[in-house]
Amino acid sequence: MRGEPVGDVVVDVHGVHKSFGPLQVLRGVDLSVRAGEVTVILGPSGSGKSTLLRTINHLEKVNRGWIRIDGELIGYRGSRGKLYELKEKEVRAQRTRIGFVFQNFNLFPHLTVLDNLVEAPVAALRRPRAEAEATARRLLERVGLSDKAGAYPRQLSGGQQQRVAIARALALEPKVLLLDEPTSALDPELVGEVLDVIKDLAHTGTTMIVVTHEIGFAREVADTVVFMDGGVVVEQGPPAAVLDAPRHARTRAFLGKVL
Repeated sequence: MRGEPVGDVVVDVHGVHKSFGPLQVLRGVDLSVRAGEVTVILGPSGSGKSTLLRTINHLEKVNRGWIRIDGELIGYRGSRGKLYELKEKEVRAQRTRIGFVFQNFNLFPHLTVLDNLVEAPVAALRRPRAEAEATARRLLERVGLSDKAGAYPRQLSGGQQQRVAIARALALEPKVLLLDEPTSALDPELVGEVLDVIKDLAHTGTTMIVVTHEIGFAREVADTVVFMDGGVVVEQGPPAAVLDAPRHARTRAFLGKVL
């Protein structure tokens, strides 16, 4: 655990419900994340963890409730007590402030590592190419891949691809970085190199929400651990409370299986 939150609320999730047909995946989720804080979400498969992340940047539309990033409604505008969905162009602009790292990297296979990092800042933020490249090279150095700028994704290991994906998400200087099981697609020997990068980000004040099954990582870097099951937050609190002295039987059962 790294200590107390250091800033104002950046992510505010309020009463979020999400269904896919008759299947209720989220059932009224509340979550707040402060600037510089790391929140780790744990839970069994099907508990709604990944869906929650995808609602935060409006990859999935909520059925009820709302989400704010830095005080701004995501995906909607409010008028006279009602919410109206934004146009896709407006949603894309909002997403530039919400970094997302997927399980399976999602790099552009036809672009070099450097171009993967430069694409969004140039296209979405209209940054000069030279400025975007300079930022990209600094980020590649930060994730230990400065020598891979000219490589293509297929020439990299899974761990290297995921580190590039993290650098690409940071290239837009997002308010919050969302990581959806960032090590789940990796061979066991490659997990450590990705977790080391995320730990460095945590210790340097990057606001993050991380869905993971890596309990040791949660214990080391999280300010808040959230345990979800059945589309609800069962309990949340500091790592020492949730991981070492959970109050709910469902949390204890889950941890008993994964520890």
